[in-house]
Amino acid sequence: MSIMSGEYQNHLPIKCWAEDERPREKLLTKGKSALSDAELLAIVLGSGTRRTSAVDLARELLEHSQNNLIELGKQDHGQLTGIRGIGPAKALLVEAALELGRRRQFSEALQKAQVCSSQDAYQLVKSKLQDLSHEEFWVLFLSKSNKMIALENFSKGGLTGTVADARIIFRRALDCRCTGLILIHNHPSGTRKPSNQDVELTHKMKQAAQHLDLAVLDHIIVADDKYYSFADEGLL
Repeated sequence: MSIMSGEYQNHLPIKCWAEDERPREKLLTKGKSALSDAELLAIVLGSGTRRTSAVDLARELLEHSQNNLIELGKQDHGQLTGIRGIGPAKALLVEAALELGRRRQFSEALQKAQVCSSQDAYQLVKSKLQDLSHEEFWVLFLSKSNKMIALENFSKGGLTGTVADARIIFRRALDCRCTGLILIHNHPSGTRKPSNQDVELTHKMKQAAQHLDLAVLDHIIVADDKYYSFADEGLL
């Protein structure tokens, strides 16, 4: 039995901890699901500081993000390095790990390939949009059988808005020979409710698409880990 436990142990260097409580050894012996978010993050960080263990540093990083991994994913390089003990190298390790997580989400969604619901569309795009601090406008181009042909970003904006150029979007739609489009943008504020501009844009895009024998199938608003679907709400 270890003579060191609890809060006292946590403030010692990890090499002084009981072996079965060290994050790396714990991962090997008990599996990744046995580790807390802070312990997993400590492995990513690799080391702490002279006064702080890697686990304590990871806890501080999580507390700075409201103990929410979604909020952690929104932190940019400057915000991460603003935390005591997180230098440029450690910040890059965290950013790289989070990006791998996003790419895994996208890869899993791509395997399905067919979009039959708003949930399918959301799963395809959430890793691209949910952590952004600015608005972006994307379009999902679909075949007649609702298979994904392309998913492309058409604009980046500020905190409260972005501009969608219908001419460029429909030119691309004709080039890739799609039959349906799903409009997608995010709300960094976290609110799902569409603005008046969102509603107006959706109706304009729908009308323009009809003249080209295309269909705007939905407009998805991504808001953190939630979404709003114009189609589901009967607004298309």
